[in-house]
Amino acid sequence: MMKASHSRLALLTAFVFVWSGCAKTASQAPLAPPVDPATAASITGTVQFQGSRPVLHSIDMGAFPACVQANSSRVVPPVVVTGKNDALANVVVFVKSGLGRYRYPAPQTPVTLDQKGCMYVPHVVALMVGQPLEVANSDLILHDVHPMLQNNPSFSLSELPGRAPVETTFQEPEFAVSVGCMIHPWMQAYLFVFDQPYFAVTTTDGTFTLKNLPPGTYSIEAWHEPHQTLDQTVVLGAKESKTISFAFHSPSAGG
Repeated sequence: MMKASHSRLALLTAFVFVWSGCAKTASQAPLAPPVDPATAASITGTVQFQGSRPVLHSIDMGAFPACVQANSSRVVPPVVVTGKNDALANVVVFVKSGLGRYRYPAPQTPVTLDQKGCMYVPHVVALMVGQPLEVANSDLILHDVHPMLQNNPSFSLSELPGRAPVETTFQEPEFAVSVGCMIHPWMQAYLFVFDQPYFAVTTTDGTFTLKNLPPGTYSIEAWHEPHQTLDQTVVLGAKESKTISFAFHSPSAGG
């Protein structure tokens, strides 16, 4: 009996030793380092739309008088929005691959998705994992926000007019998630959630900047609806800045 007790004590002692060793190793595991600002590089560029524009019909809001009254002119789907010199808006440009293991703290400044004139503004929204998304309703009518999430818990958010914006965060990345309204079927936005900070959404000037990149070889992707993508490889040395450009075409023209 004494022998068995000694054996159990020896096993327990060995388990505690191994467990404490593993716990110590885990607690001492080094955190991923931040990007060294002394060697950080950057990528700037432009995005254009070339070729004929798609023919888009006005959105029929007739069944919702409040939506009609909220718009002073006809509204078309914001599929191709351009500025001077065919600069293309609503393009997401981001680092697709090539990043090493670094620490990327999520910004705590919220990104806003609003509902104005029975449309989502902006049409394309991008943020980081852990960064707040603020969903607002600037209209005087009820909306119901429904993102088709793939990697995060799904939700449907009813927003009454005059209420404070609702804030949420995402714990996993999402790519080109469609955001709809359960009440107004024409309303659509696209949501991107990245686990790194190297992304930008173009406005009507078509420009973008990816800054504070560590030196390396990167695949840079540009996304434009309906799910068109273009890729380029960029090699960056320490403190180097490079300029690239993308050109999208109408899907019927072979984008």
